[in-house]
Amino acid sequence: MAVHGRSTLRDLFDDSPTPHIAHPPRTHHRHFYVATDGSYRADGGGLGAVIEARDGTRVARLALPDAPPDNNVAEYRALHLGLDVLAARAPPGSRVGVLVDHDDLAANVNHAVLAGEHPDWEPGRPISVPSRSEYHWRGIRARIGDFEELRAARIDSRVNPAHPLANAPEQYVHVNGGEQRCVLPDAEYGCPRDRSHAPAPDDATTEIPPPSRAERRASD
Repeated sequence: MAVHGRSTLRDLFDDSPTPHIAHPPRTHHRHFYVATDGSYRADGGGLGAVIEARDGTRVARLALPDAPPDNNVAEYRALHLGLDVLAARAPPGSRVGVLVDHDDLAANVNHAVLAGEHPDWEPGRPISVPSRSEYHWRGIRARIGDFEELRAARIDSRVNPAHPLANAPEQYVHVNGGEQRCVLPDAEYGCPRDRSHAPAPDDATTEIPPPSRAERRASD
């Protein structure tokens, strides 16, 4: 049961394992939570993302049609999208909880976090990324570096709020028209302040996903 005044995503994150990475109580104190999912079908798929602040304030919901080559690429692409959108709205020093229903993706994200804490940026084990997901994995790794802390939790697809958005984007197209809010967390673990007046990138939801700055060459 969700606690009043708390994010539903926070409750899911608190109750879910974070593969291959420590999950002590302090890691539960996130400023933002982002749940993503990607779907693949022969006739087209979709990307879904739900972003909330810790008090349940909705930052964004996205349901976008897509045509990924397979389910793995869809999952990586959806997380790349969700982190891009959050990075454009979250203030510096934000702590983020990621929720995905893909075991290997959650594990890879956490290994990348651990690698970022290593003096030589070396992961504890080799990270294997599915074929044709490399571009999005590089974007995900770049976004991880945008936040003060990040952990990925593995949740069941049946409770993933991004799952219906990704699997029936044509039915949820209306969610993309909502105000894309930017919230600034108050003092430690307080409630966030609305920053919907803050500048946001031009139509950040129209590209699938918005390109990561890490993917651009120096001449771009």
